[in-house]
Amino acid sequence: MRRRFPLLFCGFIGMVLAVSEAHAQLALPGAASAAPQGAASTPAKSKNAGATAKNAKAAAAPGVASLVGRPLLLNGKTGLFQISGDDKMVTIDKLQLAGEGVSDPSQSCLVDIVGEKPIQATNVGRPDGLERFEADIPACPIAFDVLNGAVLVPPQITACVFKAADCQTSPGGLWGPDGSSLVGDAATVAKERAQAEKAMGKVLQGIQAQDSPAAANLMQDQISFAGQRDETCRDYVKENVHGFCALQLTEARTALLEARLAEFRAQGAKAKSDKAKKTKKGAEQP
Repeated sequence: MRRRFPLLFCGFIGMVLAVSEAHAQLALPGAASAAPQGAASTPAKSKNAGATAKNAKAAAAPGVASLVGRPLLLNGKTGLFQISGDDKMVTIDKLQLAGEGVSDPSQSCLVDIVGEKPIQATNVGRPDGLERFEADIPACPIAFDVLNGAVLVPPQITACVFKAADCQTSPGGLWGPDGSSLVGDAATVAKERAQAEKAMGKVLQGIQAQDSPAAANLMQDQISFAGQRDETCRDYVKENVHGFCALQLTEARTALLEARLAEFRAQGAKAKSDKAKKTKKGAEQP
């Protein structure tokens, strides 16, 4: 099995072994109760999964309400991530991480992170324009940004290793509805993707007008965004049909750009105010 852990927003390697299956449950302090074996590995499609894309709006500020109770899968196919709570505090009710064996990378594995207490995730603000939560999970601390019906987990620098389960995983990437359930929303997603691209373009115009090295660097970084988006979304189930992942990442990028533009404008206003004060002070001196 080919390793993908170092890749940007890498996908999980597999779900469950067909032969000589290795399905490990690992009890960790502060982890959630185990889901019934077999039920979570093939989660039922949410009745609202197909409506997820319809509810998305370009440059909107998504909330936890769009995620509560919905089974989210990495790349719309593996693992399981399900939460409850609100925008201040989130409880991770179910978390399954798929990966490959540590001793034998050719073998797939699935780790259920379970325990007596639920996993609490704390809101740490909007560093990149979206609500971000962090959970201190032993062996695999995780952070995720809230989107409309999906969460985006930043890429891990190194794989999460669960020695007791002989399993290593990487949760980085887009966790969303079963990709097959989104096929019927292709037309809606395409329309919203066009709106998201338009919104992003307007924000970029504002950034381009800023006279600062940071703004110039961000514009340069934007050149690689399309390629990074394609890299992240290529493994999302039926992405070439519905385009849900590309829509989500475009909206996430727009939120980040809006946050940076607000920072640039605030810095510019402060610099202008400081300059005016110095000029006034100099004029008042004899």
